[in-house]
Amino acid sequence: MHDELSSAHFVSLFRSVAPYVNLFRGKTFVIAFGGKAISGPLARTLAYDVNLLAALGVRLLLVHGARPQIEEELIEKGIRSVTHLGYRVTDAATLECVIDAVGSVYLEIDALLSQGLPDTPMANSRIRVIAGNFITAKPLGVLDGVDMQYAGSVRKIDAEGIRAQLGIGNIVILSCLGASPTGEIFNLAMEEVAESAAKAIAADKLIFLTDSQGVTDSDGKLLDELTADSAERLIAIGDWLSPDIKRYLPCAVRTSRSGVGRVHLINYNEDGTLLRELFSRDGVGTIITRESLEILRDARPDDISGLVALIEPLEEIGALVRRSRELLEREITRFSVVEHDGLIVGCAALYPYGDDQAELACVAVHPHYRRWGYGNQLIKRIETRARAVGIKRLFVLTTVTSHWFKERGFAEQSVDQLPAEKQLVYNLQRRSKVFVKPV
Repeated sequence: MHDELSSAHFVSLFRSVAPYVNLFRGKTFVIAFGGKAISGPLARTLAYDVNLLAALGVRLLLVHGARPQIEEELIEKGIRSVTHLGYRVTDAATLECVIDAVGSVYLEIDALLSQGLPDTPMANSRIRVIAGNFITAKPLGVLDGVDMQYAGSVRKIDAEGIRAQLGIGNIVILSCLGASPTGEIFNLAMEEVAESAAKAIAADKLIFLTDSQGVTDSDGKLLDELTADSAERLIAIGDWLSPDIKRYLPCAVRTSRSGVGRVHLINYNEDGTLLRELFSRDGVGTIITRESLEILRDARPDDISGLVALIEPLEEIGALVRRSRELLEREITRFSVVEHDGLIVGCAALYPYGDDQAELACVAVHPHYRRWGYGNQLIKRIETRARAVGIKRLFVLTTVTSHWFKERGFAEQSVDQLPAEKQLVYNLQRRSKVFVKPV
């Protein structure tokens, strides 16, 4: 029995990721991480997960930093570490340490992605890793009276060159170093390189691996979804945010507003977070978008498949009356839906009876999203639609959610309080309870 349950779980899990595999194939992801992610114990399994994404047809641009490795080089050579306004003041001696540290991190990443031992996720992989002069840099100059010397910023990204490499299946790696047109090398902020690259190549996702589970509120609770505006407000007040989040969040906001569809911030200290964030409904970190991921709107004909997938499980257990696909197609204009990140996760319908009464029907919310208040939003929208056409009274028939409707202002009534037309089709076997609410 245990083996059967394990097999069933495996099959169900494997099938559940199929929509994401189809969605991500051919898409471009930028994955950015600091030196701690590479020096930590999970660097090898991170490489496994990057390999899996590549095998699934995702085009990958990796951007790495080397802050802890640079600090080690400075300590070893007895050079004082100096920062100003979040940037490292980089003189010639410091630049040598930066170059050495960045080179060692790149070689480590190259080695990790070149694994191919039998009985590992990298067996039979054929990953080609490409690094090159894709970044043109410029000096930061003098900031608030401090000469930043060889500390720089991104002047230009060779988007055409990067896209050409991604197009033939190579993984491109960018570091936090860039050369100027005069041949000087500058030390760049990794997160700014990732931001510039994601914008330049019009990436579908930018993913930051961070020292935190994601963006949290002041009580430490994960905020799994933020708009760019709400994230920007947090930047100003979020003293509690981790060092990585404080550093990456402004870049995430700007990237989101530039047109990159999704920016994710996830933890590199837990195994498999990259896969769990991308291939599960709820994810494990914070996702930032320009606009809210949720849309409450009238249903359209192309929502039929999503509606069927949502309500069929509830029909199977008798919570909803069965509706054929043909009936849904005819009555689609009666429905309102909640769409979350392209998925229909909630619905409700309005069926008028006479001039002043209407039925609230087919109220359904996907189990994974019931804690988000979508049911309340749908009822409010149906009430608004009802008032707009002169409806004074809503009624609903339910077998299993009586208390839920009571808590939202519906009062129980007898069947003979239903419109005569509805009484004629009342199902005596279901024995649904009747609840009514004035609108």
